[in-house]
Amino acid sequence: MSKAFTRETDDDDDDEVALPAIPAGTKNYITPEGYRRLKAEYMELLDVERPALVQTVHWAASNGDRSENGDYIYGKKRLREIDRRLRFLAKRLESSEVIDPAQRQGCDQVFFGATVTVCHGDGSERTYSIVGIDEANASKGHISWVSPLARTLLKTRADDAVVLQLPEGVDELVVIEVVYRHIEL
Repeated sequence: MSKAFTRETDDDDDDEVALPAIPAGTKNYITPEGYRRLKAEYMELLDVERPALVQTVHWAASNGDRSENGDYIYGKKRLREIDRRLRFLAKRLESSEVIDPAQRQGCDQVFFGATVTVCHGDGSERTYSIVGIDEANASKGHISWVSPLARTLLKTRADDAVVLQLPEGVDELVVIEVVYRHIEL
């Protein structure tokens, strides 16, 4: 059979392999800065990386024998990776609902974009910002709005106590402060 009728696969078909999924029936909530970052990555791939790689693949293809041409083989594989990432980003951007936390000032209840200070059962205080799925970064205290912690905190107010279910048991949290401000990613 001709190679023209076969699929080249490296298991590249899954657009969202190991990437967080948006819960069914919900929007992709995101902060303005998070939206700008996704849009910038999309434009960089589309306007800079992809055209340069297409030019490299074209040059490599013109050298002849593609079966042993490393530049061609690697270039085609990288091109598939870029195209897959572009499709993923386009879907994310299309389904995005941008919510600016700074616009919600004066709200005392926890919703998307809130920066919440809580006291854990062991007495430690931590501050979390509830952000979009693509913006989550636990080391900075940015938690996804679909995470168990964020879901537990949603709709609470200062001085509310909630119970967070953990694999090793439960943790009682007391909400100390709820503020809405610009979140640095």
